[in-house]
Amino acid sequence: MPKDNKYEKYASPNPRRAHTFMSAEDLAAGKKSSWYELEITGAVRNLAPDLWNLQHLTSLYLNANNLSRIPPDINKLTQLTYLDLSSNKLRSLPSELGDLAHLRELLLNHNCLRVLPYELGKLFNLQTLGLKGNPLSQEIMNLYNSPNGTQKLLSYMLDHLVVNSTQPPSRQWVWLANSERNRPTAIFTVMCYNVLCDKYCTRQLYGYCPSWALNWEYRKKGIMEEIKHCAADIICLQEVETDQFYNFFLPELKRDGYDGIFSAKSRARTMTESERKYVDGCAIFYRTSKFSLLKEHLVEFNQVAMANAEGSDDMLNRVMTKDNIGLAAMLETKEGVFENGAPAENFVRQQIMVATAHIHWDPEFCDVKLIQTMMLMWELKHIIEESIRSFRPGSSTPDINSIPLILCGDLNSLPDSGVLEFLNSGKVSRNHIDFKERGYDDCLQRINVSTEKDFLLHDFRLGRAYDNDIMPFTNYTFDFKGIIDYIFYSRDHLNLLGLLGPLDADWFQQNKVVGCPHPHVPSDHFPLLVEYEMPVPRSESSRQASTANTPVKNR
Repeated sequence: MPKDNKYEKYASPNPRRAHTFMSAEDLAAGKKSSWYELEITGAVRNLAPDLWNLQHLTSLYLNANNLSRIPPDINKLTQLTYLDLSSNKLRSLPSELGDLAHLRELLLNHNCLRVLPYELGKLFNLQTLGLKGNPLSQEIMNLYNSPNGTQKLLSYMLDHLVVNSTQPPSRQWVWLANSERNRPTAIFTVMCYNVLCDKYCTRQLYGYCPSWALNWEYRKKGIMEEIKHCAADIICLQEVETDQFYNFFLPELKRDGYDGIFSAKSRARTMTESERKYVDGCAIFYRTSKFSLLKEHLVEFNQVAMANAEGSDDMLNRVMTKDNIGLAAMLETKEGVFENGAPAENFVRQQIMVATAHIHWDPEFCDVKLIQTMMLMWELKHIIEESIRSFRPGSSTPDINSIPLILCGDLNSLPDSGVLEFLNSGKVSRNHIDFKERGYDDCLQRINVSTEKDFLLHDFRLGRAYDNDIMPFTNYTFDFKGIIDYIFYSRDHLNLLGLLGPLDADWFQQNKVVGCPHPHVPSDHFPLLVEYEMPVPRSESSRQASTANTPVKNR
């Protein structure tokens, strides 16, 4: 989920520096005092170690003293947003000052500083940096005095800070079930990954990451290494830019035996060719030795909204204005996917519907997220029904659960959201809080499979691959850490054998990684990887032969 602009919702504490005394009545009533600012002044030369235990402080005024050093323990004051060290005798600063990630103002004016630790570049929330009256180098002061000098200086220092963290440890595989070895099965892996497209990967959003590690030419290597290391048979990607799909992802993966499909967000329709190549969308790749593509389908949520608006202003003004998409591929298994020596002549090929989506991001639009998800399931239902009629002529009432469905996506929704309730349970209340009591009821009736009075439903019988306790977050930034990426699958057809576990939490803590991307982590999302087993359906001739060879028991 994108973070709020770091220049919003902050005011310097200086204008609010005032104090009040509690009255006797307040004390008698049991009123508690709270204080988050501390001023120490009076020619102080040394600071008591107990100061660093006041971890609730948000503002610390140490200006106009005789301090010659600040101890590294200052990094314990993790909530500081304002720190004034002006008019002291500081000759150096501890590198640990760079750990104060919430700091918005740092005043160092009129000290004796000749150098600054490069770790100050980690203060990506810093808006005001005071350096006047210090004998700093001309190079530093030229950057500082230039337009937007504070941000330029911080960027320079972060970009020149040596990355001393190690690569994160390999993620461990989690086994959940054993494969059936007594019958032929198809076994394959599925990956879901939001790769963070280049145009969203800016210092404004990810100021804690060096500029060179945000650069696409650097990140794309790490992304492709991640994809190739997982070596999934089916790969679902989100935030893939149009140009990058055709000129990077597709050529690279074709060399490894994949083919793929792609669709950009709906806004691409209205753009020139030169603009369109920067629009991101969704992609699905499949290993050609195991699957063939029968048909692909694009689900444009704004088009579905317009077709089913039924006069709802909210549907037109909130849902239709978002250009998110879903992408689906009807795949068919090849002999290469079969395990346990399944001969092609005895077993029919199996169709599998693979879908991916990137749902709208804004937390204020939980109604849009839920409706887009309902639209996706409604469209997938019709796509599968159409496919069944096409592949199995004479099917008057197609059973959508007769074809396995795998749904991957960045749903931008937490596990306790209406989106997850709808997918997990197959239904959601018509007056669910996520609808925000807006006027959707009539138009949602058109994308509802049931006439049940109190609920909106879908007919798929789905399981969720990753439980909440397996992976505590799939998206990891400074402002947000949580689960918003998912893989769902048809419980009737697929047996979940295992999955790729979480990144090592100790690595983040030990290396003080406040968010991703990071020089060792190329996206703000982590890939999901699962392995499925699917029993191979027997052909009619094989079933007949098996029945003929089965001895009849005497009763």
